[in-house]
Amino acid sequence: MKICVFGAGAIGGYLGVQLALAGQEVSLIARGPHLAAMKESGLTLRIEGEERVARPLCTDDPAEAGVQDFVVIGLKAHSVPGVVGAMQPLLGPETAIVSAVNGVPWWYFHKLDGPHEGARLASVDPGDVQWDGLRPERMIGCVVYPACEVVEPGVIEHIDGDRFTLGEPTGEKTERAARISEAMIEAGFKAPVRPNIRDEIWVKLWGNLAFNPLSALTHGTLDAIAADPGTRAVAKAMMLEAKAVGEALGVRFRIDVEKRIDGAGAVGAHKTSMLQDLERGRPMEIDAIVTAVQEMGRLVGVETPMIDTILALVRQRARIAGCYGG
Repeated sequence: MKICVFGAGAIGGYLGVQLALAGQEVSLIARGPHLAAMKESGLTLRIEGEERVARPLCTDDPAEAGVQDFVVIGLKAHSVPGVVGAMQPLLGPETAIVSAVNGVPWWYFHKLDGPHEGARLASVDPGDVQWDGLRPERMIGCVVYPACEVVEPGVIEHIDGDRFTLGEPTGEKTERAARISEAMIEAGFKAPVRPNIRDEIWVKLWGNLAFNPLSALTHGTLDAIAADPGTRAVAKAMMLEAKAVGEALGVRFRIDVEKRIDGAGAVGAHKTSMLQDLERGRPMEIDAIVTAVQEMGRLVGVETPMIDTILALVRQRARIAGCYGG
């Protein structure tokens, strides 16, 4: 099976190494020093006290990889619209795309039962670039739970987790979802196919939309934000607003908000990805994680005053740091 990972950074590289070593025909799309190192010495994954090295096709030219069975997008959400044109050589009539991207996906309203079916999200897909160029019917949802880091060009360190929850936007059990799930399971991942991928998306999003911007504003770790009465109250208010938005769209929340906050705090002195990006001067995933929830709230008529406030503050903080274009 031909699988291309477009964006072979930390998570994409982790997937690529494991899939290649499991015998899949993998190609990795990357750039810069990371690509140069992979071309010279392969891609190294440090995991469970050992180093695993894979030498798949590594390139910055998708045409070199050709039409694929599956394309896994491992980029940050704000980077995807800019590469839709470059991805076209990978896409044949039957190619499916696995969206391993944080936050609210641009295809969220595709085949969603209810009055908002087919709605577009300008916050994550300005100008409908992805909707028109990738097409929602190609998409398979994917919620990413592992934590990894590119510690040097060509070397990825696995920190925690091995679960990638998959699901069709339609909720159907399709053959293509089963195929990619089986391939990922054979590669050592937990990759269940769930009937309602949107509920799974919200499980992760619910905490991220509060803890990520709060950490960027305060430089606090998860345990500190959850333990402090002030920041905990802000996080709870944001999460309750988001819950109202999700429930208006048919989402079922299976956990109490206090338990969800306690779960985040139990992770310990962990810096969120948004804080790490701020500290390293990298673009921050504000729109897919926070702005999209605000946009969805307006669509369903749910007010989000705390989300609006924190969003305004974190956008300003990111702009001053040169980490947000909006």
